[in-house]
Amino acid sequence: MDLASILIQTLNSVQYGLLLFLVASGLTLVFGIMGIINLAHGSFYMIGAYMAFVLTSFTGNLLFAILLGIPLALALGAFLEWALFSHLYKRDHLEQVLLTYGLILIFEEIRSILVGDDVHGVAIPTLLNFSIQLNEILSYPFYRVAISIACIILAIGMFYLIQRTKLGMMIRAGSHDRTMVQALGININMIYRVVFALGLSLAALAGMLASPISSVYPNMGSQVLIISFVVVVIGGIGSVWGALIAAMIIGFADTFGKVIFPELSGMVVYLIMAAVLLWRPEGIFKRA
Repeated sequence: MDLASILIQTLNSVQYGLLLFLVASGLTLVFGIMGIINLAHGSFYMIGAYMAFVLTSFTGNLLFAILLGIPLALALGAFLEWALFSHLYKRDHLEQVLLTYGLILIFEEIRSILVGDDVHGVAIPTLLNFSIQLNEILSYPFYRVAISIACIILAIGMFYLIQRTKLGMMIRAGSHDRTMVQALGININMIYRVVFALGLSLAALAGMLASPISSVYPNMGSQVLIISFVVVVIGGIGSVWGALIAAMIIGFADTFGKVIFPELSGMVVYLIMAAVLLWRPEGIFKRA
């Protein structure tokens, strides 16, 4: 590969890793803080992509669709936590798995009824629909750069929220000792509702951002769910910083693996996970 090709693959790796971080960070928040194994998290990614498709059809612009989709995703997350997930905190993991697997089937059926089973495309906003020229032959779509910038801003915002705000302090305290936090007069149920809504909206936002480059199709959340669990396992359950580092590792491994070892590309990510589990079973960034 020449220098321009390496640069393109590097940018692709960063963009894929940051997008994967959005999905995995929501999963690690719900899993690590609330103790919920949420198999439906990939469906939230799919819901975001279909939101982008439907809302773009109405507004004519993906950016407007995202602005409308984020509050809808937050509202859906708060409703699901209140209606379903709030009853699972003291249940065993088997019941959590059964409920969230049932949600996958429900969301897929609702999607089929409302939108159909066809593959759909979402137009890139005109403002972002141009390419950066790398050399005389190769160019790189600016929209992918815009996705990376948006993800970096969101990552910084998440770290600030969790580490530097009063809400973040309550979230971290609730993840360690729910009973003590309740004894201090803090509404832990509302804190968990906020965490779940945030986790769902991050996955949905990732789906909305990715919809123009990956298309919108049935069951698109399944592969994302699997790779997100890989990221959570590598980074360490409950660690947002670990999710970011692990997502970038997976992004580079998957992208360059397909270029350098195409016949082994499907194994590279899982070989990395196996190596991390053997070396450090609790993940690279074990939560204190």
